[in-house]
Amino acid sequence: MFCKEEGPTLTQGPPHARAARPVPVRLVTDIPATTGANFGQEVVCYESPRPSMGIHRFVFALFRQLGRQTVYAPGWRQNFNTRDFAELYNLGSPVAAVYFNCQRERGSGGRRRDR
Repeated sequence: MFCKEEGPTLTQGPPHARAARPVPVRLVTDIPATTGANFGQEVVCYESPRPSMGIHRFVFALFRQLGRQTVYAPGWRQNFNTRDFAELYNLGSPVAAVYFNCQRERGSGGRRRDR
């Protein structure tokens, strides 16, 4: 799928600017084509979504990166737009993507109070 000079770029975050607070949750570049995302350059480290309650929408998008060290971290997290980011770095359309919703179960994590 990717030749030696190419590698994927992985974005994890909201699908588009219509999200309430579009921020990239994680951004990994320079992923070697023969390995997983753990071997790439994490240019935006993971940040758990806020607030911790409610439904969270996630999109993982994998783009073909045309060469190493050709994609850089955005200047800020706020108002991140995956489509604009891909256009800026000539990444084209995603070669793979997955979308899902998740919600924390009641009573999991957080503080517990005795009554």
